Amino acid sequence: MTEEFIEKENKAIAQEYKELLRISYQTLSADDKKLIRKAFDFAVEAHKDVRRKSGEAYIFHPIAVAKIVASEIGLGATSIAAALMHDVVEDTHYTVHDIEKEFNPKVAQIVEGLTKIAQVKKDMNISMQAENFRKMLLTLNDDVRVILIKIADRLHNMQTMESMPEYKQVKIASETLYIYAPLAHRLGLYNIKNQLEDLGLKYTEPEVYRDIVSKIKETKEQQDAYI
Repeated sequence: MTEEFIEKENKAIAQEYKELLRISYQTLSADDKKLIRKAFDFAVEAHKDVRRKSGEAYIFHPIAVAKIVASEIGLGATSIAAALMHDVVEDTHYTVHDIEKEFNPKVAQIVEGLTKIAQVKKDMNISMQAENFRKMLLTLNDDVRVILIKIADRLHNMQTMESMPEYKQVKIASETLYIYAPLAHRLGLYNIKNQLEDLGLKYTEPEVYRDIVSKIKETKEQQDAYI
């Protein structure tokens, strides 16, 4: 990678971060902004040498998840900070203890919950995962933010699956339709639920999906022509 590419990418990262702040600006206090900035810097450092399958810097993913958490779910600074660091413990050398020491017990607790979901998920089939999520919902009454951030994480992963092998796309999409879309519905996240279902259909039933998209486009063109 050239210096020019890295400089351009760093500008894009900074732009995404500014957009995150703009989305949640009205509800943030000065301390909230400091917390989010600190979490952003921590995540940038933790993921600095990591890239997604698409080739882009990994940090774009947690920023995107934090934006969904702020704009589509409406959560506050603690959740935004946790969303920025949601993959830090799972994917880097940092521990929950490191996050608690640098931030506060609540942020660390949410990140730990997200890490546990990721670890359990690897050892379970879809029906076992669904049952596990139902149990988690019952035990997370004091902090459902873990599940809400996980749903935001899944939405962004579904939006950016183009670079994955087809078998993995189908597996993740099936899991999304069976677990995450119903969960989003149950939690009142109807817009996210619809997005998850649309994206799930795109990968599990591509011909049906293309047919629906084509018909919607056709209807829109007819409406535009009529207007």
